[in-house]
Amino acid sequence: MCVCGDLVVSWKCLVLLSLRLLFLVPAGLPVRSQGDPQSDSRVMDNITVRQGESVLLRCPQGNIVTHTAWLNRSSILYAGEDKWSVDPRVSLVTLNQEEFTIKIENVDIPDEGQYICAVQTRSRPRTASVHIIVQVPPKIMNLSKDIVVNEGSNVTLMCLASGKPEPSITWKLLSPGVNSFASEDDYLEIPSISRHKAGTYECTAVNEVSADVQTVEIVVNYPPSVSESRDVGASVGQQAVLHCEAEAEPPADFEWYKDDKRIFNSFDGIEIDNTGRLSMLTFFNVSEVDYGNYTCIATNKLGSANTSTVLYEVIEPTSSTLLQDKTSVLEKGTSSDYTIWEGPGAVQDGNCGNMGAHASLCLLVVIVVQLLLKF
Repeated sequence: MCVCGDLVVSWKCLVLLSLRLLFLVPAGLPVRSQGDPQSDSRVMDNITVRQGESVLLRCPQGNIVTHTAWLNRSSILYAGEDKWSVDPRVSLVTLNQEEFTIKIENVDIPDEGQYICAVQTRSRPRTASVHIIVQVPPKIMNLSKDIVVNEGSNVTLMCLASGKPEPSITWKLLSPGVNSFASEDDYLEIPSISRHKAGTYECTAVNEVSADVQTVEIVVNYPPSVSESRDVGASVGQQAVLHCEAEAEPPADFEWYKDDKRIFNSFDGIEIDNTGRLSMLTFFNVSEVDYGNYTCIATNKLGSANTSTVLYEVIEPTSSTLLQDKTSVLEKGTSSDYTIWEGPGAVQDGNCGNMGAHASLCLLVVIVVQLLLKF
């Protein structure tokens, strides 16, 4: 008889007890153990199956088989065509002289372990055991939430995942325009974080089955820094635009000043337009009083920065200034330096071809004719 110590029943004892219950051997006759030369026991190759899939357990039979059964670690699944298991996922596939096959659907972690096919022949019992290994795809169970920190803070991101085999963890910074880096650890340490390390961090958990990917966002707050502004020139009556650009997180608020006086929107024909990190001060009709020095101040909760720019006057050339410029050119030139164009009312002195003693007279004639053409 089979003797099993304490409360722990080995699979060998379970097989022997099950055979007795199934009347696979006559009552009162000793059941031979695995070490008995008249019994036969073999171990089949492990079966690896992914969680949620189905698995087939096949047991070879023979013409001399009288009784057969499939057992797991703690119970009988099938005894011949009779189903002993109450699990609806377990079903009979094939039972004939060649094989005895059952199927387990939607396999899960508790299904992992050893399964035994017990066969009784006319001469001796035979067992075959197989081990089911259940693989589970990785799943990220605990991930740090999106965070907002100030520049210079120490940051720790956490990514914990389950799976079988145990998944490996990889961190990667995805933000465009930033040098990405990778780290292989459940915890990602970022000491003294800078604005350049803000962005989207991707955690990937991967094993032999598949991969799971999730992301966490880091926002890094920092005080404004403004770009150097260019001075702008404009004539009276023209339109002019002063620009002020500031990098900041959270985005900066802008203020404009002329000397010590703050400028507000729609003030004396001036408009202020703030879009993201850019502020524009627009003059639709520049007047004399608009010329001068302007200061832009960018501010957020962490600090402020400023820059100055000058709106200066540009004088457009008039007809008198053009005439003065032309006279200056003629006085400085020689016969080889210029040509006098003919046109309606133009006068050409043949002697002007030689800019010698009569040069001054020729120039005077040309100037007088051009002045008369203005009227």
